[in-house]
Amino acid sequence: MTALESERGAALITALMLTTLALVIALALLSTIITGTQVAASQKRYRSALSSAHGGLDLFTSEILPRLFQSGYSATDFHNDFPGIDLKVTLDPCLQQKLTLARADWSACSEAQASPDPAQAPETEFRLAGDPPAKGFNVSTKIIDTVPGNTDRSGYYLLDAGGAVAAQDDVIHPQHVPAMYNIYVQGVREEPETREKARLSVLYAY
Repeated sequence: MTALESERGAALITALMLTTLALVIALALLSTIITGTQVAASQKRYRSALSSAHGGLDLFTSEILPRLFQSGYSATDFHNDFPGIDLKVTLDPCLQQKLTLARADWSACSEAQASPDPAQAPETEFRLAGDPPAKGFNVSTKIIDTVPGNTDRSGYYLLDAGGAVAAQDDVIHPQHVPAMYNIYVQGVREEPETREKARLSVLYAY
């Protein structure tokens, strides 16, 4: 009789141990699933913000930057050429120095304008609409450093007369040394205290 009770006690302890082990495994599996879901959501938010920053960079380098070199091009012209994105361009002496001079010669720039934070006194700001009901993204760009070159800054390509025989004429073409710009771009979801944010640092030759 004593031996039978002892075996029952051992079976109960074994059952409790197996139950505890199963519970620990279930909790570990649940924790892994929750963590994976949180990581996937975080990556999705980052990819959305990163896409907005890439789009903002394309717009700035291909459309806005060439217009900045054209004389007489005003903030109103920018607003009229890019309706619907609430484009704001800071056309001031600091920006003109950033376009043509090395960083050491940016005497007209304040500390905020010269800082590497693209959200602090950026040169351009605009809004990229989101897919409703999702909010859009606010994109800001800022030139952080400049290496001057000899690029034509008229904003137009100047073709030589008789371009078909240009290789045989006597015109001497200087070697093209492009201006180099270190540009910071930030894309942020337009929601208060949002965590959807991405920043790019790009070296662009113009």
